[in-house]
Amino acid sequence: MKTTKQLLGAVSAVALIAMSSTPALAAGTTANTTITNSVTVNYNVGGNAQNAVTASDSFTVDQRVNLTVTAITTPVSVSPNQINRVLAFDVTNLSNSAADLNLTTALRGGTAANISNIRVFRDTDGDRALSATELAAGPITFLDEVAADATVAVLVVSDIGINAVNADFFDVALTAEAHAAGTAGTLGTRLQASTGANQVNAVDTVLFDGQGVTDADNDGAFSAQGRYTVSGAVLTVAKTSRVVSDPVNFTTNPKAIPGATVEYCITVANAAGAATATNVALLDDLPADVSFDAGFGIFVNGNATCATGTPGGNFAPTGGVGGRARVTGTLNDVAGGQTLSLYFQVQIR
Repeated sequence: MKTTKQLLGAVSAVALIAMSSTPALAAGTTANTTITNSVTVNYNVGGNAQNAVTASDSFTVDQRVNLTVTAITTPVSVSPNQINRVLAFDVTNLSNSAADLNLTTALRGGTAANISNIRVFRDTDGDRALSATELAAGPITFLDEVAADATVAVLVVSDIGINAVNADFFDVALTAEAHAAGTAGTLGTRLQASTGANQVNAVDTVLFDGQGVTDADNDGAFSAQGRYTVSGAVLTVAKTSRVVSDPVNFTTNPKAIPGATVEYCITVANAAGAATATNVALLDDLPADVSFDAGFGIFVNGNATCATGTPGGNFAPTGGVGGRARVTGTLNDVAGGQTLSLYFQVQIR
């Protein structure tokens, strides 16, 4: 049998476990809560107990404004001419009261001409990606009635310009500013720190926030920064020609005379470390002074010296600029550091 002392000890241990398993909230006691503390004084007169004397004190908990913004996915790889690329952020209200949080973005690094249409969306499903439903709901400018200790996932969404190049970057900051809550659907007034002595029975406001990338300590705002890095192909195209044969010298030191056969070599090279170029389509309008050699044909995916290619491509007698004959062909994907070629032959008229 357990003694009373043992039983009390067991109860105390259970109580301690229960208390320690409760997570502590950053916000603390809710603003505008009245805290009352009472004291009772018992005393005797002439050995006889007298009526107890009591006193109490009450004060109102002030509003502590604190918030944070965290970049979740950064850096994000993008390609030139991509739209709706996402930087994910979490915005947390660490205040001890609900607040409206005004949201603004700023480009802090990179060429402004190559990034556009920067907007903020609410990440309603929390998957850190922009869904069709979220896109249809439209961008937002503030978070409405965010409860104390609540975190809201948001997406900064941008379009990358076609002139962005490999290794470019864009640093985009998201700033949240604390505003007064209370009217759903409407952004309240910007919260300001109270001045003067503490008001015992009224709510003062204390700005408790830290410094982010675009804001200062104790200004009722916080900011964080995400980065887009551009992974693009860096293509170099070269076109050369060589005389293969002529009607006089044949293949020995041939000359570019009428009736000679000329081979055109088109190479597409992608710089080392660049992103793979896909759907690489070539279009070549032939000069009027040459005719296409259908017997030789067109070869694609050759090497840098226009050898080892495989038959492919198309020839059209008309359809080019000014109705000229046209050669077209598609290469395989050109990886960084790789060169592929297309080559064909013509006769000088």
